[in-house]
Amino acid sequence: MTAKMTNGKTERGICELYADDPDRADALVFGRRVNKDRRGFLKHSGLAAMATAVGAAIPYQRFMPGGLIPAALAETTEPFVIAGKDGLTVLNDRPINAETPAHLLDDDVTPIERHFVRNNGIPPVSVDVENWTLEIDGEVDTPLRLTIAELKERFEVVSLKLQIECGGNGRSSFNPPARGNQWSVGAVANSEWTGVRYADVLRAAGIRSSAIYTGQYGADMHLSGQPDKNAISRGMPIAKAMDPHNLIAFEMNGRPIHPLNGAPLRVVAPGWPGSCSHKWLKRIWVRDVVHDGAKMTGTSYRVPKYPVAPGQKVPKEDFRIIESMPVKSLITWPQSGIELAPGTRRLGVRGHAWAGDLAVGKLDVSIDFGASWSAAKLDPPPNRYSWQRWQAEIEFPMAGYYEVWARATDEQGRQQPFAIAWNPKGYLNNSLHRIALQIPA
Repeated sequence: MTAKMTNGKTERGICELYADDPDRADALVFGRRVNKDRRGFLKHSGLAAMATAVGAAIPYQRFMPGGLIPAALAETTEPFVIAGKDGLTVLNDRPINAETPAHLLDDDVTPIERHFVRNNGIPPVSVDVENWTLEIDGEVDTPLRLTIAELKERFEVVSLKLQIECGGNGRSSFNPPARGNQWSVGAVANSEWTGVRYADVLRAAGIRSSAIYTGQYGADMHLSGQPDKNAISRGMPIAKAMDPHNLIAFEMNGRPIHPLNGAPLRVVAPGWPGSCSHKWLKRIWVRDVVHDGAKMTGTSYRVPKYPVAPGQKVPKEDFRIIESMPVKSLITWPQSGIELAPGTRRLGVRGHAWAGDLAVGKLDVSIDFGASWSAAKLDPPPNRYSWQRWQAEIEFPMAGYYEVWARATDEQGRQQPFAIAWNPKGYLNNSLHRIALQIPA
């Protein structure tokens, strides 16, 4: 396993890390401390991290020698293999974050194994679906505590194809670099979610006129392992919460939700940053103020209220909370870097486009570095908040190196830019997507 550079830092595989200094690796990766008889003592958060990594609880963890790499990890070439996922690029392993290469996002409905993973803390190790409860309290007339079975019995169950995108998708292209996971373009997905409407549950609780914002809480653990700290607790304005396309979901593509995507219960709040789509949902606190939970304050999921120069420092009071995501598109076919067969001059290109709370109005492609543009065929979405399929037939005039650029425009006329609008946290990069290809003589 060789080291690699990411964002100016050296990232090392787990085997290499343990080979150099097993005790230090225990502390760094799992928070494990070694006692005098060389047995490893896993703190609660470390035990949860290791159990997540190997895919199950570890009954005899107290007997594990210090510096021992679980065989499930030692036998792989990656720090972690994510069970139930295929082809994803792992960006971080504590917490686990992984994105999907653009060419693996070609399906209109993203398969579970191709849905990206974005976590802020340590997911619950074991889940009791039958006894899982959701609490709704705060500025409501009738506080509720509901099991998943009761959600299904009391409310209409609906299925919608809904797009979720991480607010930091595209962060790797910022210069100067912004701190955080260095997503390229693959922190986005469009699966079919089944659940009940968030709004129906709030209405059943009787929202008071004083309600302003929701605050959401999940069962994931803070990386520190401290029970009084939340990994993340975000929410949304009541107006957004009442959108009928927001779901409290318990199925993903007709199957149980993947554990790292929030099983057994999660919010799907499409069009807004994925951080609003809370995973492992346990509580909705209806509030009479803007929610101030973990990663709702300071500069988390916020951008400056005005344009800033690259590298410019911005006072915290000059940041606003991100709401609707900007218009964006992705080329999913062909894969960047391909070489066409000799004599080929024509190629079908396709992908997806989306625009936060809005629909996409048009999609254009260019093969001459933006000097001219041609309209692609753009399909309507199957339902609001689903991404939209686009496709185009491109004729290449001669052999050589080409780039295909895709540019989406939303229904209000706002268009993807070529240049990146920099911000300190590396959010909302919606610069146009481009791929490279070779046309042989």
